[in-house]
Amino acid sequence: MLSRLLSQVTHRISDLPVLILMPHSACNCRCVMCDIWKANQHKQEISHEEIERHLSSFRKLRVREVVLSGGEALMHANLWKLTAALRKYNIKVTLLSTGLLLKRFEADVATQIDEIIVSLDGSREIHDRIRNIPKAYERLDEGVKAIKALRPRMRITARTVLQRYNYFDFAATVTSAQRLGLDAISFLAADVSSSAFNRPQQWAPDRVTEVALNKQECDELEVIIRKSFQSHASDYSSGFISERPEKMLRIVQYYKALNGDAEFPAPVCNAPWVSAVIESNGDLLPCFFHKPYGNVTGNSFEEIINSEEAIAFRKQLDVNKNEVCRKCVCTLKLGLLSG
Repeated sequence: MLSRLLSQVTHRISDLPVLILMPHSACNCRCVMCDIWKANQHKQEISHEEIERHLSSFRKLRVREVVLSGGEALMHANLWKLTAALRKYNIKVTLLSTGLLLKRFEADVATQIDEIIVSLDGSREIHDRIRNIPKAYERLDEGVKAIKALRPRMRITARTVLQRYNYFDFAATVTSAQRLGLDAISFLAADVSSSAFNRPQQWAPDRVTEVALNKQECDELEVIIRKSFQSHASDYSSGFISERPEKMLRIVQYYKALNGDAEFPAPVCNAPWVSAVIESNGDLLPCFFHKPYGNVTGNSFEEIINSEEAIAFRKQLDVNKNEVCRKCVCTLKLGLLSG
């Protein structure tokens, strides 16, 4: 839309297609590559009343989709009041979930959620080992089947973080996604460079090496990925594997860059101009990885996102030069002239 083009000229947002909301800070997994669960003893959630207070701003800024991230959104005490308020404004609601609670909330999920993206870390044994939760794969399987039974056409896809504990399981991960009855699977590298996702500071080198691939593992992953272009050609062409082959190779390049053997892939992202993130404490961020513009609790969402500070941030941000953007593993690129 023209308004989105103007946003990147004036850096004032008048069209915000995607809003990412973290309703609940805690998580019900203990993943080896994540620190979110370490704050479980300090659970925090944003109230549905607080979100409802900002609905007029969402409507004015033409928010079309709210992505429920986390933590685990299904742990929120009043999630269905929150989603009902969003859907009343015809806002699409997408749920990012570990999958552990899908079966428990099957009826609400089937009626209150438009699309689900579940975390899948590999075949059964690998997935359970990474999640550090007994029968995590089994519970995910039960949840997906329960939702599909109630709403067969609901789109449920998987997202897999490729890292040291599962890169070798790539082919089995794709097969597992198919056996689970999922509609697609996407892949990304592990974020080991930022202070996002409940990290009080960036990881120390020993923590990075625990998750990131070393030089030999990078070479092994590259062989696996390149072979998959033939062995899984139909999965790429059908879109079951969401990434194009060249994007899969960006994951290899990212890990090579961490080892000093390549440049980080050039960012392809306009997230701060087309999306925003609200954390469970009310902080409003341009994306997962940059510092907050301010806090929406008791304040105006619209005023914060178009404050002098927020506009100045977007105006000076060059994603090709910014150190945070250059090492980002989770880019978002929406066409400026698309609806």
